[in-house]
Amino acid sequence: MATAYIVDAVRTAGGRRGGKLAGWHPVDLAAATLDALVARSGIDGTKVDDVIMGCVTQAGQQGGQVGRNAVLAAKNLPDSVPAVTIDRQCGSSQQAMQFAAQAVMSGTMDVVIAAGVESMTRVPMGSSVIFHMKEGLGNYKSPRLEDKYPGIMFSQFMGAEMIVKKHGFTKDDLDQFALSSHLKAIAATQAGAFDTEIVALDIETPEGPQIHKVDEGIRFDASIESISGVKLLQEGGALTAASSSQICDGASAVLIVSEQALKEHGLTPIARIHNLTVTAGDPIIMLEEPLFATDRALQRAGMKISEIDAFEVNEAFASVPLAWLKHTGADPEKLNMHGGAIALGHPLGASGTKLMSTLLNVLKAKGGKYGLQTMCEGGGVANVTIVERL
Repeated sequence: MATAYIVDAVRTAGGRRGGKLAGWHPVDLAAATLDALVARSGIDGTKVDDVIMGCVTQAGQQGGQVGRNAVLAAKNLPDSVPAVTIDRQCGSSQQAMQFAAQAVMSGTMDVVIAAGVESMTRVPMGSSVIFHMKEGLGNYKSPRLEDKYPGIMFSQFMGAEMIVKKHGFTKDDLDQFALSSHLKAIAATQAGAFDTEIVALDIETPEGPQIHKVDEGIRFDASIESISGVKLLQEGGALTAASSSQICDGASAVLIVSEQALKEHGLTPIARIHNLTVTAGDPIIMLEEPLFATDRALQRAGMKISEIDAFEVNEAFASVPLAWLKHTGADPEKLNMHGGAIALGHPLGASGTKLMSTLLNVLKAKGGKYGLQTMCEGGGVANVTIVERL
């Protein structure tokens, strides 16, 4: 089987809900990362075989095939480049990356861009479901699904709290993890660790034009006192908004190519895809599947957890990476070394390729060889991608 190589990966700096990226239409936001990726890599845009775009809430400004619209809005890609938009919930662009790698490994394509976008300001989370329900157009839960799961409304918040109870975490455990996310993100930002992965964007502010290149969600004054004082998401629970991922606007993209494309276009790879795994389990506790998907990925790769030099486990809620650490026995010092979604934000469909851009830079900075990325996803699904830095 052919090898799939990563040539480059980019992302925007995250924007808070109603914040610095609120003025960007999601199509143009995605197009900006596509343009940056093509320009940085030096690939001729006409040679791109496909663009696979992850997006969760495909409605409104993200409706009408946002991936294709992003290509049409891009300056460095011709209209002849096809695109598709996919939804695997929070793992949408990680799955886009895995589909891109599979296309290259199968020999059917040579140059594929995997990307993701989510403007949670302009297209609120869940709006594609909620608006239809309000208009009397029905619910995603079918009669058969209701028969199988009677009275259950699948909820990530409920699942996250179930993980807290199942694994015996306390509110202090969650708050301490949240503080750590901010402190690591602060240190990475101040050290310039994100500079090579972030696509700077022009924005308009009340103070005039600015360049957005720092993740807006980071609390530079974060303390355990400020975090622990945030109210609970639900009575009797342990999670708060401070120990949960931030609503975020953003886009990201990764260029994946074949060995033939490396030679033909004079490209230099920064990593190769070592393993692609996706599994599914309990849709009620829902967010616990990365634990078992990681087991499966390591088994398939013939690797031990100790052989991995850096991990990116999406911080949808603090309970998820904490449970993952407890289950896998991974070194906590190798986890989310530049902070995670609690500090940096979780732009849903863009988070998969966003995490990969950070993981690759962490591996380079730390001199690591292998990196593992995993994401909890609605429906009890999880993706795992293992890469080898070159």
